[in-house]
Amino acid sequence: MKVSLFEQVPYRHMPAGFEDHYTSVVTAPYDIVEPRLMQESLVSAYAELLHGARAGLDGICVTEHSQSSYDVSPNPTLLASAVACAAQAENLDVAIAVLGRSLGKTREPLKIAEEYALLDCISGGRLIAGFPVGLSYDANLNAALPAIETRERYREHRELILRAWSEPRPFPWNGRFEKYGQVNIWPRPIQQPHPPIWIPGTGSAGTLRDILERDYAFVYLSWDGPKLVGRQIFDRYWQLAAELGRDQNPYRLAFLQVVAVSETDERAEREYADHLQAHYRSGLGAVPATAMAVPGYAEPAAIEGMLRSGGHGMLARMKTATYREIVDSQVAIVGSPATVADQIEAFVREFRIGNLLVMLQNGSMPRDLTEKNISLFAADVLPRLRPIWDAEGWENHWWPRGQGTGGAVPNTAGAAPKSADARPEAPDAVPDVAVGGRA
Repeated sequence: MKVSLFEQVPYRHMPAGFEDHYTSVVTAPYDIVEPRLMQESLVSAYAELLHGARAGLDGICVTEHSQSSYDVSPNPTLLASAVACAAQAENLDVAIAVLGRSLGKTREPLKIAEEYALLDCISGGRLIAGFPVGLSYDANLNAALPAIETRERYREHRELILRAWSEPRPFPWNGRFEKYGQVNIWPRPIQQPHPPIWIPGTGSAGTLRDILERDYAFVYLSWDGPKLVGRQIFDRYWQLAAELGRDQNPYRLAFLQVVAVSETDERAEREYADHLQAHYRSGLGAVPATAMAVPGYAEPAAIEGMLRSGGHGMLARMKTATYREIVDSQVAIVGSPATVADQIEAFVREFRIGNLLVMLQNGSMPRDLTEKNISLFAADVLPRLRPIWDAEGWENHWWPRGQGTGGAVPNTAGAAPKSADARPEAPDAVPDVAVGGRA
């Protein structure tokens, strides 16, 4: 299986009790920030991602949050580009996953197409392109876009980007939200007709159907852990895959898990407990519930799923979550290498997860402890996980094609690729492009 380092970029020096007085999004006050410590937080994130690449993880993953104190990453391609350049200089064969730029809120989708294409070229064909809708507070509060339009914008922008990457000639675009006299982006991605597409989501039936019909990879960026929501999300996914005639290839599925490793279970608690509590309380725990789904943002099927779930996840309780609650529920998997590997292997096999994203820096965790976490995970846990699916012989069609070349792949973007459909994407139509990272 493939295991990648997922990292947000929090401001690591939040004052005690922040969650009791402020929110972490939209109105988070900047007067609590000391610029020197902000710089330290940002530089540490870059260093930790590069440390993960050097330690032998298969990929690095970054994501986008705007006007947020728990992830200061308004444009993740900046951080990803820095890591990609360093990885090329050191000949590190590491995937660069941007999970990603929010297509439901952007007013410049072609800028995203160009940035992703540039990153694919810089990395030698190692980009994984994440196409998230975007969080409601960001799209509908920060960006002031009508909530009811968010997903329609997403679908149009996704189709425009796919066509811009693969169309061999300039073309006009006359969509509902975007109009361009000529579309002719430079550069084009090395991976043609496009890099592998990963779609982050919360597991609503409509999103899962869309992903499976187009043969993309589903990324469940969970904050509840496999124990609380695994059966609900993954059983639904694999059942729908079977109904749509898709195989049970585990690489169709990626999952995010918070992990903290130390020499023993007891030492792990001493080293990580305070940081994990701070991470959940001052991060997601300080996001107002009303900001996560402004009326009109979620589709009817998604609302039905939320109601049926009964609110048993940890998200609603993160503001007061204790270390013991976090660990017992597997919201975070913490302990010795053996404890961590046992728990991860069990749920990976149970839910058929082929791409694991591990979050090894959380909240206030400093760089030295984070790098220790990365090193221990890579040395003592990763070898247990890599061969899990080898015996079944599956091919990972959703992994960058530049991987394993030992360097940059030739630029074949000038070749005439298959053209995408010229029309904006219909909800149930499969675009006329190769999907799932296949040539």
